[in-house]
Amino acid sequence: MMDPATQHTGQFGANCIDLQPGKSFHNPNYGEVPVPPGYVPTQAPMMMPTPQRPPGCPPGLEYLTQIDQLLVHQQVELAEVILGWETNNKYVVKNTLGQQVFHVAEENDCCNRNCCGPLRSFVLHIQDNMGQEVITLTRPLRCRSCWCPCCLQELEVQSPPGNPIGYVVQTWHPFLPKYTIQNENKQDVLKIKGPYCTFKCCSDVNFEVLSMDETSSVGRISKQWSGYIQEAFTDADNFGIKFPVDLDVKIKAVLLGALFLIDFMFFENKQNRH
Repeated sequence: MMDPATQHTGQFGANCIDLQPGKSFHNPNYGEVPVPPGYVPTQAPMMMPTPQRPPGCPPGLEYLTQIDQLLVHQQVELAEVILGWETNNKYVVKNTLGQQVFHVAEENDCCNRNCCGPLRSFVLHIQDNMGQEVITLTRPLRCRSCWCPCCLQELEVQSPPGNPIGYVVQTWHPFLPKYTIQNENKQDVLKIKGPYCTFKCCSDVNFEVLSMDETSSVGRISKQWSGYIQEAFTDADNFGIKFPVDLDVKIKAVLLGALFLIDFMFFENKQNRH
């Protein structure tokens, strides 16, 4: 009998198997294994084509040169949903066409994740579609109290890894989330201002990217509503970010770093959503 599973070649190798719902495939250890009727085959993600890198652009940031919007999807971890254990965060960054631009993975230890929770220090490794690390985000352990302005949040953005290109620095305010975007020389470039309440049922939460005098809007970081079930039982979030297409590519990378800092500060702990 001919195996209903079809083997093919491609980026996953010659032994990759396309599972056909309602049929079966041959497993060398278990024989014929039925494929559930409702099974939806996992498809390889669409990758964004690599654009030409302009002079002075750090390697890997050429993906951002032609982009004015990005979508960031945090992957759901079953261990968090079922057992309540905090695991390293993972994200997929896509363009508006749904093409994957970057993959993001947190580096941390179990003690730091589960003892410090969303306040934890972390290193986020941002890789391109070739698996090369192009951006590194580092966050030291700091407090988040509005009444303690001496130890505010800060994030360093490196590209390539080891070469700082900018910083995200929390600005003290008694009740509003506010940040300053700095370049590699720690010169202030942009401001970010969030809402008083960072939980909204059935609607997005917007953090406005503003000019230095805060009179004009430059862009926006939005935490997108993901539905009742995902919001209630997981801390996996969806974000969108918008900035001018002609903005310095390094500052675009720093704004992307600000998105992850905002996620950890306000949306990582699902108990804080209600």
